[in-house]
Amino acid sequence: MDIIITNVMKLFTSIVIAISFLLTGCTGEEEITEIANPELVAVAFFDALYNQKDVKKAASVCSPKLARILLHYKSPTAVGRHLFNMQYDKVEIKPDDSGVKVREQFKDDADIILYFDGYYQEDRIKDVKRVSLKQVDGNWVIDKILKDPF
Repeated sequence: MDIIITNVMKLFTSIVIAISFLLTGCTGEEEITEIANPELVAVAFFDALYNQKDVKKAASVCSPKLARILLHYKSPTAVGRHLFNMQYDKVEIKPDDSGVKVREQFKDDADIILYFDGYYQEDRIKDVKRVSLKQVDGNWVIDKILKDPF
């Protein structure tokens, strides 16, 4: 009788572990590559880097050259420090509203200005960055990090 109970417990444990692995893959978050708005892609890119701490997710919406550079640094902290000269523990990112006009003029290219407001080691830091996106196979990808607008 003890052997049957032990086998049932092992089976139950295996099922619970398998279900947990499946559920962790289904977070319900939209993939960045599925977002149709370049402003929101740019925000999601930086959110993946600074708030979610996920370099691979951020690299998924970059041109191959930029993705290779991001993945070279491996950690989101290193990417933020070396590529963007910004470090945040938590940050709020907002696109500039005038980016819509740029997209209307050039349907396959967009330069987006982003405003950052966050904290790093209890210090409040505000910053502005500009990125260039292009449309590839119907998806927006970050092509270049542009020089600071100010």
